[in-house]
Amino acid sequence: MMPVRGRVDLRCLYGAPWRIAQGPAASGEIPYHIVLGGAAVLDDSAGGAPTHLSAGDILMLPDGERHLLHDGSGTRPAPARNRSALNLVISENAGKGERLDMLCGHFVLTARHDRLLRDYLPPRLIVRANAAQSGSREHLAGLVSLMRIESAADGLGGRAMLNALSTALFALVLRLASHTEEAPSGLLALAGHPRLAPALEAMFHDPAHPWTLPELARLCGMSRATAARHFEQTLGRSASDLLTDIRMTVAANELKTTSASTADVAATVGYQSEAAFQRAFKHHIGITPARWRRESHSPE
Repeated sequence: MMPVRGRVDLRCLYGAPWRIAQGPAASGEIPYHIVLGGAAVLDDSAGGAPTHLSAGDILMLPDGERHLLHDGSGTRPAPARNRSALNLVISENAGKGERLDMLCGHFVLTARHDRLLRDYLPPRLIVRANAAQSGSREHLAGLVSLMRIESAADGLGGRAMLNALSTALFALVLRLASHTEEAPSGLLALAGHPRLAPALEAMFHDPAHPWTLPELARLCGMSRATAARHFEQTLGRSASDLLTDIRMTVAANELKTTSASTADVAATVGYQSEAAFQRAFKHHIGITPARWRRESHSPE
């Protein structure tokens, strides 16, 4: 539905004091950071308490807004210098305090096509290495270990390996986040909700079906009112809103990757009226289906 590509940009090797200010991210990009060693402090842009990150923690920033990471000392940071290795850029400073070892990268989605993720994920998503389930923790540790090895060696094909591992990281982080006891609100919390999972699966696997709330509630073994309440509490919006976003995401992908007519794409996602589909698509994506297809196929 929504292709995602990962890319590693930097490996930061800093001694305290250090400071990293990034953002805002480009359209369709989600920054991430992997703390390989040492520790980091993430400031809260809203003025709340800072978040402390330790070795093994992974930070994903779906909102792409400007963010600030630092060593927590409040001291003026030592200047950093970048040098290009074969497969990525190494950023270093002359700080003498506790060392930070961190991989920085981003996930790339098609611009305008990322609404289903941006609207349903929290602004900041943190997966703690020590909070993951046993099997999942081992998978995450193995993946991060491979990324550490590839980023430290100038082996042939290293950049391709790093980017492929980065893409896998995206799926694994979302999986682990949905399995934690304190799953964030939104799509991840819904995916980890055992009673609502049947409704979520039904909408994703058959978006063209004219799903109603009573029908989805029956799949979940709930009353209509209970299902509506659970969706609002867990997702922050209605099942109907989610279904429409799923349909528009599927439609955007069909328009981009197939030669099917707009009417056929409309039918694929449950619209009998092409005009109604065009109105819904423009409302959600911001442009008409024809323009979306044209821009998706342009060389630029």
